[in-house]
Amino acid sequence: MDLTSSSGGGGDPRQIEETKPLLGGDMSAPEGTKMGAVPCRRALLLCNGMRYKLLQEGDIQVCVIRHPRTFLSKILTSKFLRRWEPHHLTLADNSLASATPTGYMENSVSYSAIEDVQLLSWENAPKYCLQLTIPGGTVLLQAANSYLRDQWFHSLQWKKKIYKYKKVLSNPSRWEVVLKEIRTLVDMALTSPLQDDSINQAPLEIVSKLLSENTNLTTQEHENIIVAIAPLLENNHPPPDLCEFFCKHCRERPRSMVVIEVFTPVVQRILKHNMDFGKCPRLRLFTQEYILALNELNAGMEVVKKFIQSMHGPTGHCPHPRVLPNLVAVCLAAIYSCYEEFINSRDNSPSLKEIRNGCQQPCDRKPTLPLRLLHPSPDLVSQEATLSEARLKSVVVASSEIHVEVERTSTATPALTASAGNDSEPNLIDCLMVSPACSTMSIELGPQADRTLGCYVEILKLLSDYDDWRPSLASLLQPIPFPKEALAHEKFTQELKYVIQRFAEDPRQEVHSCLLSVRAGKDGWFQLYSPGGVACDDDGELFASMVHILMGSCYKTKKFLLSLAENKLGPCMLLALRGNQTMVEILCLMLEYNIIDNNDTQLQIISTLESTDVGKRMYEQLCDRQRELKELQRKGGPTRLTLPSKSTDADLARLLSSGSFGNLENLSLAFTNVTSACAEHLIKLPSLKQLNLWSTQFGDAGLRLLSEHLTMLQVLNLCETPVTDAGLLALSSMKSLCSLNMNSTKLSADTYEDLKAKLPNLKEVDVRYTEAW
Repeated sequence: MDLTSSSGGGGDPRQIEETKPLLGGDMSAPEGTKMGAVPCRRALLLCNGMRYKLLQEGDIQVCVIRHPRTFLSKILTSKFLRRWEPHHLTLADNSLASATPTGYMENSVSYSAIEDVQLLSWENAPKYCLQLTIPGGTVLLQAANSYLRDQWFHSLQWKKKIYKYKKVLSNPSRWEVVLKEIRTLVDMALTSPLQDDSINQAPLEIVSKLLSENTNLTTQEHENIIVAIAPLLENNHPPPDLCEFFCKHCRERPRSMVVIEVFTPVVQRILKHNMDFGKCPRLRLFTQEYILALNELNAGMEVVKKFIQSMHGPTGHCPHPRVLPNLVAVCLAAIYSCYEEFINSRDNSPSLKEIRNGCQQPCDRKPTLPLRLLHPSPDLVSQEATLSEARLKSVVVASSEIHVEVERTSTATPALTASAGNDSEPNLIDCLMVSPACSTMSIELGPQADRTLGCYVEILKLLSDYDDWRPSLASLLQPIPFPKEALAHEKFTQELKYVIQRFAEDPRQEVHSCLLSVRAGKDGWFQLYSPGGVACDDDGELFASMVHILMGSCYKTKKFLLSLAENKLGPCMLLALRGNQTMVEILCLMLEYNIIDNNDTQLQIISTLESTDVGKRMYEQLCDRQRELKELQRKGGPTRLTLPSKSTDADLARLLSSGSFGNLENLSLAFTNVTSACAEHLIKLPSLKQLNLWSTQFGDAGLRLLSEHLTMLQVLNLCETPVTDAGLLALSSMKSLCSLNMNSTKLSADTYEDLKAKLPNLKEVDVRYTEAW
């Protein structure tokens, strides 16, 4: 029974047909490409009927008959065939063996010794039986039912043929014969009724081994083999050795139509279904080389852009959740490879090639060289001059010379230890700080590395243009997963600035919050692109837009303002001096919240505000608010206050500005329309102890502000408000809370346990209709 001979319509199963490029468009064949080399796709051969799982082992009845072949029919119909032995047989790679090698199966049966495998279907034959013809006799296998019999039949057929192809293709003589055998092997896999991952992987591994052992093939032979195995690649990842072969083809013949016609669906499948490039790094490398090959076509980045569009899909939401993480992983690895020479010269770290081939032992490495921190002058005017001078004079460094002082010592300086902690690395920005004479740096890359860098940074830009991908992209890039050399490279930071600008323009908190550091003690994009940071080249325009979006969201808090006052007060004052309205607002808030303790610094901020029209106007408004605040906090007024239902933030502000509320202890805003915006007025009530926000639109941003200012609050009702874990976690700083109502909120069980542990005075808690209930 030959499974390879059946095909629909009676035509040649290896008949090929022309297909259009998978990327779409009117992409013409590159110059110098032979028409015979243009890959075409053979029609897939489908096997109708039952499907079976490939057997590796199983229980079956065995009977072995030694006889002359001429008497086979007589023996099979006699009653002599009544003694059967139960065996647990294993279908190994080269033989059929029993777990108990006794009786009939004392010796294993090699696949090479099996001349034929047939189903016994005539009238007097034993039921559900298979016949294996071997030299000098017959092996009969009897299954429990017809389905198991057919499963054993197809599994034995498959094992026998795969064994044959392994031997035939292990010693190739003529490549036209080899190519014919490969096509037959592929057709056999496509028509097999067996459904198992190994059915398609086994032919790919055979071809992969064949190619790895024969490296002197011509380009035409390469392409013929790729076209032959193309149908198997549509639903299967290529093995590691085959990935190496594909990578070589992408590098040597990037303009071959094989790249477009055959590799495109393979890479699309990898990006859609791969779960971890760490377990299969060569799949990532193949994807990386494929994209670089697309970039070498005549249309260049336009082809890459069409490919990214095809991966995202035509709708506003990409249906494949793994595409973006896989694309980002490929981009990060490609960008890292551009600076590999610089990284190896810096700290002798293992190269990508060493990682792929097995890294050298740690004892063979040179000791790492800690970086000595070089801080710029804190003087504001000299800093501005330094930045301007640095932009005019950038330093070009080679792989053996990076403009960061290196100290060959086993311990870091005390300043480094103090800033980084006992068990953490120094801040990224500190490690990249250079002397005031050259605050920006430029690294000279080779032509190929420069093209690779340009291609993959452009892909990051394309990814940031998709609204549905931007939150995940911001989260993936939040830890700044690039080498220090890349961040010290002026071209890289200038190109990546577009991506950071897209994050800063996005009104969604989940996006622009990723501009901040991923955790305390680490720097983020906010620090990197701020004045004085190694990536800032625009006098703080991007920094101002980042501050603006963060302040407009939920970061108008003491903590955020305090970090600006400690680290970026100079740039804030400089931008305010130039009339930037966001920075003027920042300075006013620092004065209003008493962030600045030093009297001289306060006077300098006031002078800065009064030097511009917008600053003077906003400072006057601040003075008016301070006078109203003193009147508001003056002792007197009611101790309890309830706003009418449907009241708004404006109504509350109007009420609190009408008199003194220094004695107000109990405020009820239940069933009103107030939002988080009213928190700015609530924090001005010095005696407030009980606050009722039942069924309002008060959210996480307001809770963060309350938690920093109303530390003496004792009773808080958040029933039926849209607060989530992000805001509720901030309540852990309100140690005076005795009663907390979180009924019908988005409280999780973990957050509830955390609040109970951090609020020692909490006695009354309502968590009904929440996950913690």
